[in-house]
Amino acid sequence: MSSAAIVEQAPGVLALSGVLDYQNGPTLREQGGRLIRSMQAQACVIDCAAVEKSSSVGLSLLLSYLRDAQAVGKTVSIRGLPEDMAGIAKVCELEHVLPLEA
Repeated sequence: MSSAAIVEQAPGVLALSGVLDYQNGPTLREQGGRLIRSMQAQACVIDCAAVEKSSSVGLSLLLSYLRDAQAVGKTVSIRGLPEDMAGIAKVCELEHVLPLEA
């Protein structure tokens, strides 16, 4: 398992990767918010395809990133949501709240 990270993979695309848990959640929260606020694109895609494992912290991060983007007038879509995160979203009835790409 690799350490977690969020980086700007391409203009307007943030890549979330690694194992998302309570230990790295606060750091990812801060880094992701900073990236969203500083990116030039008005539309942001958060790519979760490289997330290896996630607790509910992963969904909390995504919801926080949505709020960050809304605060600065940007839109967000989420792609590559891993099965474990999708399962947690379904149990928490968040699958309709998350702007998932088809």
